[in-house]
Amino acid sequence: MPTPDIRQIGGLGRSGPLYLRLERALRAAVNEDRLAPGAALPSERTLCDAYDLSRVTVRKALDGLVRDGVLVRRRGSGTYVADAAPRPERVEKNFAVLSSFSEDMISRGRTPGSRWLGRSAGVVTPEEALALGLSPGSAVYRFRRVRLADGQPMALEISTVAGFALPSIEVVGASLYDALDAAGFRPVRALQRLRALTAGDERGRLLEIDAGDAGLMIERRAFLEDGRAVELTRSFYRGDAYDMVAELGV
Repeated sequence: MPTPDIRQIGGLGRSGPLYLRLERALRAAVNEDRLAPGAALPSERTLCDAYDLSRVTVRKALDGLVRDGVLVRRRGSGTYVADAAPRPERVEKNFAVLSSFSEDMISRGRTPGSRWLGRSAGVVTPEEALALGLSPGSAVYRFRRVRLADGQPMALEISTVAGFALPSIEVVGASLYDALDAAGFRPVRALQRLRALTAGDERGRLLEIDAGDAGLMIERRAFLEDGRAVELTRSFYRGDAYDMVAELGV
């Protein structure tokens, strides 16, 4: 099989570190069948010259794709598209059911995970106070992370939880809802709002997609049985990985 032309890979986009932009371009070319299974990649020197990149940058991009099983290296021969390169699988998210990200992934036979970006304890902001029905000065916990399925970034999740609902910030591990359940404050209903947005630079970098790629922003306010609001979460889901479904009746 002949070595693909650089034009089959395409441009690098304009957001994120250079190595990640090349990695995304190569991954997209594989997923869209512009680079066929078993195809030899252009040499590292060719990639450097074509995109005006350093050898270190090109090698870092290729290393990430080899680690993910998208590419394989053959000693003395070069780098090739894996014969069975992994592709993102679309997930159906039931918009009418109150469930956590971890529960959604496990129910579909996938392994949930998180890349933590930050967690903090603080005092409620005016916006949070309005959304959660809390008094000024009330304690809240904040969590920010990238949610993963089988190691693949799927969503950026930013949550604020009323301070009364958790004994400490450290009890939240793999699943926020597991921690709320253990504390006796798991929500039983929620109001959700969905909007279509482009990723933008930061979300694109964190989810390994282009800034102009489409995604779904879901804002959730979750409530306890007694009517108290306990959680405010904004999640940005990759548009290429999710389908939102809901069962309707009369």
